[in-house]
Amino acid sequence: QVQLVESGGGLVQAGGSLRISCAASRSIFSFNAMGWYRQAPGKQRELVATITTGGTTNYADSVKGRFTISRDDAKNTVYLQMNSLKPEDTAVYYCNARRTLDMLFHDYWGQGTQVTVSS
Repeated sequence: QVQLVESGGGLVQAGGSLRISCAASRSIFSFNAMGWYRQAPGKQRELVATITTGGTTNYADSVKGRFTISRDDAKNTVYLQMNSLKPEDTAVYYCNARRTLDMLFHDYWGQGTQVTVSS
């Protein structure tokens, strides 16, 4: 088990920047990957970015070149730096920790943090 607590969300104007954080209650090194997902009203939750233990990153096409995911294993924290924000980035952003065990994914989620981008 792990507790994930997101922070740093808020209201920002289009074109602005925001950094959100995810603090884990235990070592994130024990998870195969950490990630950020988002869910806008009336839409399904979608992947934003992931980062593996080895530092390999993956981004949704819609955020490539604008968002950067990073991790600080010493602080058990994952970050998402969001630049050039657009109104369509408005959503609740969820932190995810994934462990692969016996060919099954075990996912843990935070409670989410709201990001609102005004036009």
